[in-house]
Amino acid sequence: MLEFLAQALSYARPVLTNLRVGAVVRGTSGALYLGANIEFAGQSLNQTVHAEQAALASALMHDEPGIESIAVSAPPCGHCRQFLYEFAEGRDIEILLPGQAATALSILLPQPFGPRDLNITPGPLSRTKIAIQEVEDNVVQAARYAAANAYAPYSNSPSGVAIRSRRGNVYRGSYIENAAFNPSLPPLQVALVSMAMANEEFNDIAEVVLAEAGNNSISQLSATKSMLTAIAPRAEFRLLPRAK
Repeated sequence: MLEFLAQALSYARPVLTNLRVGAVVRGTSGALYLGANIEFAGQSLNQTVHAEQAALASALMHDEPGIESIAVSAPPCGHCRQFLYEFAEGRDIEILLPGQAATALSILLPQPFGPRDLNITPGPLSRTKIAIQEVEDNVVQAARYAAANAYAPYSNSPSGVAIRSRRGNVYRGSYIENAAFNPSLPPLQVALVSMAMANEEFNDIAEVVLAEAGNNSISQLSATKSMLTAIAPRAEFRLLPRAK
């Protein structure tokens, strides 16, 4: 995992800080998932995706059943420790740092606050996946699938995004909530992680589809449109109701 950090770092897009951070997550399946920090010029800082979040989002989108450990090129900030705890689901995730002895998340985050404090189970990885009826438009299908399988136990407002690049590739992202609320990861950012890991540029986004129910208590619409205006102003945008 530590050897893969150099590769993870190569995907970083630190347009604001010039600080590159890489992360490698190991799932209980044995699979490894890479992530890097992604920043967005002109956008509020809370839109930033941390490397740990990127790697965990990749694990979730690949249906990983659990997380065992994570290697990071720099010590996880408090924001990321909170996000990791949401994915721990009763495990004590091992933290690996270059040149240091392995430590445990419970050491870095003593007396944590998480899903169980709000009577929420299961966690983001152990919930049952929902299948949806296939539709002709694969971008629409990807957005609806992402929304159907979002992790939104606190707002009950699942949403999903699908991106079609000018190369014709489709990337999907599910909304990922957190018990502390602020570390929650919007669906567009989750989809952008997949696009970044495929080495595609954000200004090559051709189309974005957001799927969410009209009666959601919160909406990703304004944040999604604002981000697209900044990173892909030529992209087409569609909003559609989330499949029930």
